[in-house]
Amino acid sequence: MTFPGAMLDFISGGDYRLMRRVNRWKPPRWIRIWMILATRAGDGWLWYAVGASVLIFGGASRYAAVTAAAAACGAGTALFLVLKRLAGRKRPCAVASHCWATLLPPDQFSFPSGHSINAFAFAVSIGLFEPTLMYGLIFCAFSVAFSRIILGLHFLSDVVAGSAIGVGLGYSFFLLLSR
Repeated sequence: MTFPGAMLDFISGGDYRLMRRVNRWKPPRWIRIWMILATRAGDGWLWYAVGASVLIFGGASRYAAVTAAAAACGAGTALFLVLKRLAGRKRPCAVASHCWATLLPPDQFSFPSGHSINAFAFAVSIGLFEPTLMYGLIFCAFSVAFSRIILGLHFLSDVVAGSAIGVGLGYSFFLLLSR
């Protein structure tokens, strides 16, 4: 077996072990509520609300901030649509049923996590323009990403890859528009 093949097997094995543990876990009610709210917030309405707030209350760079966030999320969406079809990886909820989460995924493919891409693309781009918002935005982005694993919608590697792509896109569009 080649090194890349062995590495993919190693990552996939860890993903499946974590999936089985998460599927057996009975979290407290507050964690279940937090995870469902976080994943629903990551559907986009939270980012629209924050973007509108930045436009209304933001500083001198508010237009550049919202433009960077919109461009990063748009690029992220285009990228994850292509990558998901290329990877063709099934979601954890398609592999094994989840013990308490009953949310339906938006599509059939798992890798990479589009919610994680957009959460981090938005958080990083807006947060770099508006530093006072950075901690709250990063907390929201991590909550969205974590919720995708806990709810059985993504594997850990899907979320890690999506988060890294989102950070890269958010930072790139910040650099592009901060001049």
